[in-house]
Amino acid sequence: MYPALYLEYLAHFHGTRDYFECHEVLEEHWKNTTPRSRQSVWVLLIQTAVAMYHDRRGNQNGAATLLKRCINNLPSQRESLLHLGLDPAHLEKQLAAELSRVRSGQPYVSWNFCIVDPQLLQDVQYLCQKWGVVFGSPSRMSDDNLIHKHKRRR
Repeated sequence: MYPALYLEYLAHFHGTRDYFECHEVLEEHWKNTTPRSRQSVWVLLIQTAVAMYHDRRGNQNGAATLLKRCINNLPSQRESLLHLGLDPAHLEKQLAAELSRVRSGQPYVSWNFCIVDPQLLQDVQYLCQKWGVVFGSPSRMSDDNLIHKHKRRR
């Protein structure tokens, strides 16, 4: 029902907390479906992951910029988010809370999307289990390969 790369995105977001990989897999899907549309729901989800990547690395200016973009673009994506099994109202509140936290200089905290489709949640949890990661576990802040993945990319 959902694209496989979207499931991978959610499993990375909630399990591995590899936001860089979230960006990579969903960008591939976006480029194969609506590559010219910067207003695509895929871009909103990509930017959400990239904001978290910047935040976790301590780049709060970069995180704040992307969070503002996400907040501004979310209203036009409510229906698409619902079709993707996510709660848009919860995401809007989450993004606003994240922006407030980032602006106040508070440290990064892992969070989850509110997945409202029980089958999607089950599928994402299964994929996490298959990968050997725990759904909803916090980021491994001591893992430099995860935190600074873009610097290690070849």
